[in-house]
Amino acid sequence: MPERLDPRQCAELAGRIRRWGAELGFQAVGIAPAEVPAADRAHLDAWLAQGSHGDMDWMAARAELRRDPQQLVPGVQRIISVRMDYFPPRTRRPAIQLAERDRGYISRYALGRDYHKLLRRRLSELGRRIEAEVGPFGYRAFTDSAPVLEKALAARAGLGWIGKNTNLLARECGSWFFLGELFTDLPLPTDDPVAGHCGECTACLDICPTRAFRGPHDLDARRCISYLTIELKGSIPEDLRPLIGNRIYGCDDCQLVCPWNRFAEVSAEPDFIARHGLDQASLVGLFAWDEATFLARTEGMAIRRIGHERWLRNIAVALGNGPDTPEARAALAARVDYPSPMVRQHVAWARDHLERRARGECPEPRPEPVERLNRAPAGEP
Repeated sequence: MPERLDPRQCAELAGRIRRWGAELGFQAVGIAPAEVPAADRAHLDAWLAQGSHGDMDWMAARAELRRDPQQLVPGVQRIISVRMDYFPPRTRRPAIQLAERDRGYISRYALGRDYHKLLRRRLSELGRRIEAEVGPFGYRAFTDSAPVLEKALAARAGLGWIGKNTNLLARECGSWFFLGELFTDLPLPTDDPVAGHCGECTACLDICPTRAFRGPHDLDARRCISYLTIELKGSIPEDLRPLIGNRIYGCDDCQLVCPWNRFAEVSAEPDFIARHGLDQASLVGLFAWDEATFLARTEGMAIRRIGHERWLRNIAVALGNGPDTPEARAALAARVDYPSPMVRQHVAWARDHLERRARGECPEPRPEPVERLNRAPAGEP
């Protein structure tokens, strides 16, 4: 660590770091002490104790590293937190796409290039600029790639507050953004946290299709559609399948109703533009992808991490929840003998669900009114 930096020099350097961050495409930069607040540590412990993490065993196994940044990066003094808008430009309005039950809905963050490498590369460049200014110092860049309580640290750095839906919210831009961190051993001046502004609003809790929220700031991942369609490796519980609708990778509902997202902006990053028409693709068309097509179409995207088997699992559920058409039935019939037992199981459920709906034995899906899900940035079709 450069020992020659006095408090005045550190304050000047912090100002330059904010300027460099803006030049690198970050919409906000904040600096926090390398300590997780006690309340956030206690919240993590209680959440894990309830088994809320489901099959994500790695969260419990590496909990100590999340509680204490010093365990992850010895000698760290400050954590530079950054925020980058991700809502893709020129995409179909989410509320409309959710209402079109024959199309698959993919969480807006996953429509373009995988953000992990992009943010880490920008953060590493920020580290190199600091090094060019002050000489060699210790730093490591993270973007949802290590056991870091990034929302708690970003809140402590003044980038926003943790809302009732457990997302970080900012008054000026809502929640459609990625977070990243640069751990450093520089004694930089820190920023003050901001107060929360959720008030009495419970829109995010009330909208959740699967009732995954036990209360404010208390998400049971085992019922969350993002967990069910992305993290869960096995079968989706049958009682939750009808509630998933046409969401085939993630869910944005709790953001789509958040009043603060009226102030969000579309991203200026070309890498976040939706690829392969996935903001309006038909379920039948997506279900027809073989593994080679899936790998080719999702190259460089976050979607690829679930693999072709879970991709088909998710779409089978969506087809069972979608319109009962000859095309949908034919698509499901074509996968009846698919090699994967898990895919076969979900295909069988989807076919049976369509039959039961046709006989009036279960209710038809009732999508949320478009106006309730219109808290997305302006500018898209």
